[in-house]
Parts: sequence; structure tokens; C-alpha cells
Amino acid sequence: SSTVTHRHFTRLESVFTARALPMTERSVSIHVPAMTRVEGEGSLRLRIEQGKIEELALDIFEPPRYFEKFLEGRRYHEVLDIVARICGICPIAYQMSAAQALENAFGITPTAWVRDMRRVFYCGEWLQSHALHVHLLAAPDFLGFDSVIGMAEKHPEAVRRGLRLQGLGNELIRLLGARSVHPVGACVGGFFRAPTAEQVAAMRDRLSAALPDAEALVAWAAALPVPEDAQAFANVSLRHPSDYPFAEGRIVSDNGLDIAIDDYDHHFQEQHRSQSTALFSVLHGQPYLVGPLARLNLNLDRLPGASRELLAQTGIAFPSRNMFHSLLARAVEIHIAVVEAMRLLEHYIAPSIAHAEVNPVAGVGCGATEAPRGLLWHRYELDDQGVIKNARIVPPTSQNQARLEIDLERSLCAFGLDQPDDALRLRAETVIRNYDPCISCATHFLKIDVERR
Repeated sequence: SSTVTHRHFTRLESVFTARALPMTERSVSIHVPAMTRVEGEGSLRLRIEQGKIEELALDIFEPPRYFEKFLEGRRYHEVLDIVARICGICPIAYQMSAAQALENAFGITPTAWVRDMRRVFYCGEWLQSHALHVHLLAAPDFLGFDSVIGMAEKHPEAVRRGLRLQGLGNELIRLLGARSVHPVGACVGGFFRAPTAEQVAAMRDRLSAALPDAEALVAWAAALPVPEDAQAFANVSLRHPSDYPFAEGRIVSDNGLDIAIDDYDHHFQEQHRSQSTALFSVLHGQPYLVGPLARLNLNLDRLPGASRELLAQTGIAFPSRNMFHSLLARAVEIHIAVVEAMRLLEHYIAPSIAHAEVNPVAGVGCGATEAPRGLLWHRYELDDQGVIKNARIVPPTSQNQARLEIDLERSLCAFGLDQPDDALRLRAETVIRNYDPCISCATHFLKIDVERR
């Protein structure tokens, strides 16, 4: 198995059990202490008094990682390797957003081949990340298992399918990136090398063989017993002129936003909160959703025909206001990734040069792409030697943070605050994991301590 798969299996085997203590009518405090994670640490604080939530806060308290400061003083060609280390699950998202921003600053227009291969590269990341989350992290919640280890005993083929699709994603990343974890094949202007026709032909065969898995996954995900939990929220994503969005387009929302990537700062703000070292993002002062459900809600007319037909066969209507349909959206995006990669590689011709020549100039450039977890925005200011003077990176997890807290409060209230502590813990875990945030919420992490007053 890949490094990423092994890491998640190791994390999933660590399940914290809660102390089962009775609720009181006066006051109950649920505290989730520090947790291991993919990137950083966090906890959930929940205080219930007289049948009402008096305090709910998702606290992120990792030590500052200083990636934006690390970039200052570095040459432009070092940026992609550095930002890839921000996340072991979605390094391509960071590389592609950075490349786009730097090319914007230098006035470089990527060739059609580069743009197509970047979509293929991104398909690999969506495949491995979504397959991992759907099968190994989220599905146990809805099938009644503490971890994928228990789930594998009763649903072995589902877990095998997840590993096959995740492995395919890793191979697709390796095709263009030379390796699947923190790939090194991308550069400003394109790629260091182009895959051979023989390598691409072999990959096309693998993609074709995986298509039945991707099709079956959509039906399987639609049949999972997810809670009915309709709610109002603002969707935000990229929108491509003609295709489902990966790495190009304008930033749109379902409340009328339609802006260029460079205008992000004029509409979105990041806020500090005392309990967290993470930033909370808002759109015109209000929380919003990024990620697979927001992408699907806003881009139904951009779906490939085969993916649109599969979604229609589920009988589940989109746009959806049920946050738990995020899992189905991920399954649909896995199918999109397979059919899109097949389309883009069908008539592959290797170019003589795989990247554009770069001539650094002083300037400012912005870039945004769709990481598996949602919109990822970069901004760089450079001098005339291509040295970074200032860097700013806004990841999807911080953009979903405020929306997640609202979802937790209303979902727990709808679930019933008089439920046993273990049931409240599981529902809170399920809500958090549903966002697939880049914190340890992606595993079964909650431990509950109950205090009485």
C-alpha cells in the first residue's frame, strides 16, 4: 500500500473510547482534547446547559508552521517543492495553485498540453483523496463501525474497491509527478518531463479497467443510510467556462458572486479567534461552504454526460441542502476523475518541450484551484529576480471552519441534546469527518469528559 494509505490505516486503528456517564438536566460539558492528525491538532468544546448549547467551539491549536514566511526570500522555482509539504494528502493542489499564481505574475500562458495534463494530474489527487475518505474514513460512520478494520470484515469488497481506486490515483499522480507523495514532476510553466506514449497507453488501460469500480461506487454511496439533515448554506467554488472545475475558472457562489481569482481579497476575509491558531474565513461577513458538495451544487451543468446519468439514476436531487450528501458528491467526483483522465489521455501526443520558458519579472500573481476539500487560493509578490517578497495561502479547511461550527450546533440540536454522551460524540465526529478537514477530525478521535455542576 502507499505511504498515505498506510498512514491512515495506522490512524484508524487508534480509536478512543468515551466514558459513558449519564446526562444531567442542569449542565453538561463535553470536551474533546488534543488529537493526532494529518496537519495540526484541534479539539471540540461543547457545553450544554438546561437543554441548550451554551458554548460550541472547534479549536485548532497547532503551533505556527510558518510556510508563508518560509517562502519569503526563496526563488520562484523553489516554491512548488516547499508548498507540497503543507499537506501529504493533497500536495498537487498546493503545487497547482502556486504554479498558477506565479505564472500569473510572470505573464506566462500555459500551453494546451500543460493545461490538459494539469487536469489529469489533479484527477489523480481527487481519486486518491476521495477514495480514501469515502471508503476508509466516512463509510464506517454510516455502516455502524468504529473503524475501517471492523468494516472490512463485513464489507471486504467495498474496502478493496477503495484501495484499488486510491492506488489508481497514486499511479496517475506518479505518471506526471514522478512519485505519488509530494510529487516532484511539476514546475512553473508545466512539467519537467512528458510521459511517454507507452506509459500513457498503460495508464489508459488501468483507467478503463477502473471504470466499473467508479460506477458501482456512485450507486453504493447513494444507498448508504446517511441522516436527513437539510439546512441552508452558501456554496462557493470555481466555475470553468465549459468543464467541471479543477484548476481554472472564476470564483462563484449561489448567492450571486461571480469574480475573477484576483478579486478574492475584495470579497473574502480571514478572521482571528481567540481559541484557535487557524483563521476563519467569511464571505461578505458570512460563513460559506467549499468542497465537493459545493462544487457539485454549482456545476451540475458541467458534469460529463456519463457522470450526470449516474447521478440521475440515484434518484437523489441536486443541488442538495443535505451536508451528508458530501459523501455522494465525492463518489461522483471519483467517477468524473476517471472519465476525465480517460478523455484527456485518449489522443495523447508527447510534446517536444513539456514546460514554458520562465523569465521572472517583478509583480503580484494570484492562483486558485479546487483541492479535494475545496477552493485553495494563493497570492505571491515577487521582485524582478523572481524572489518571493510576500506569500499568502488560504486553504479550504479554514474556509469551512465557520460553516462547520454552525453545522455542528444545528445538527446536534436536531439529533437531540438529551441523547447519551456516546451518541452525541459519534454524531459530532460524523459531522466533522463529513467535511474531510485536514485535521485529525478525519479519524475517529473524540473523547468525552462530562463535568457536572
